[in-house]
Amino acid sequence: MMDSHKQLFSLSCLPLLLLLLSGNMGMQLSEARLQRHEMNYYSPKTLFVFGDSYVDTGNYRINQAGSSWKNPYGETFPGKPAGRFSDGRVLTDYIAKYLGLKSPVPYKFRKVMQQHLKYGMNFAFGGTGVFDTSSKNPNMTIQIDFFKQLIKENVYTASDLNNSVVYVSVAGNDYNFYLATNGSIEGFPAFIASVVNQTATNLLRIKSLGVRKIVVGGLQPLGCLPSSTATSSFQQCNSTSNDLVVLHNNLLNQAVTKLNQQTNKDNSTFIVLDLFDTFTSVLNHPSTNNIKDPLKPCCVGLSSQDFCGKVDENNVKQYKVCDSPKSAFFWDNLHPTQAGWEAVYKKLQKTSALHQIRY
Repeated sequence: MMDSHKQLFSLSCLPLLLLLLSGNMGMQLSEARLQRHEMNYYSPKTLFVFGDSYVDTGNYRINQAGSSWKNPYGETFPGKPAGRFSDGRVLTDYIAKYLGLKSPVPYKFRKVMQQHLKYGMNFAFGGTGVFDTSSKNPNMTIQIDFFKQLIKENVYTASDLNNSVVYVSVAGNDYNFYLATNGSIEGFPAFIASVVNQTATNLLRIKSLGVRKIVVGGLQPLGCLPSSTATSSFQQCNSTSNDLVVLHNNLLNQAVTKLNQQTNKDNSTFIVLDLFDTFTSVLNHPSTNNIKDPLKPCCVGLSSQDFCGKVDENNVKQYKVCDSPKSAFFWDNLHPTQAGWEAVYKKLQKTSALHQIRY
């Protein structure tokens, strides 16, 4: 590449000199840079999503406990429960917005919403991880199996895949399940390594199907989720949990760097979206995002046994919802509000990772 540039420069010395003398060089070079920028611009036509409740837009089963299909989920958008684990939009919706696409249809609705298949598909199921968890929903390996089958059935062509972006969410369900099944703190670092290794295997498998760009979310600060901060009355994050998250993210960044080195020349096929720093930035400066309650969830159970959306046998609510979800960062014990996700999205827009998706 460098030799050809030298050759072009030597061949074009005279025209450049003439441009300089005519006073138009700056304008010409600006136009050349703009053309080169446009040539490198990538406008994906489809979005495919894998993962968990941070990106699930309707695959979670209606009859499951803690369902995103029950009130008050979806009260901000679309105004009723619609399978999102929030009062409104989630990360998938904002990534689709950034790409100028409609939010991809949930896998569950692929046969009844065929007119939307051209925008991609969302294979994510709430509660799942890269390994099996307490959820009966399909883990990420099975989600990728679903994708592979649709490619086999020609639902998506090689051209569709080459003009697509994949987003992969690994938001911590594997770690919750590890702790819930008496996993030791001593064994945690080794388990983190196994989660990251499996994630890398998944990314490589998705790439092998013909996808052009694959974005994986870094782990958010688990120690700042209401499930962790409840013991401090939602006043401070758990630093021990966050230290383990930092280990996960360091290993993930190393794995993605290695994947890029192994599979392409421009180091841009695999991209990590830094959710740790963006979450932390919003939580540390809530007022700049009109957030009044950074750590306290908007929707909470009336007792420690209750949760957002729970009703008793008489259909009486066992939860309460704050007056202004748009002033809260967290919706329930694990998930951001639409306002929270929007604040994170605005921070992400200022990062290089999001821009790399389009170049």
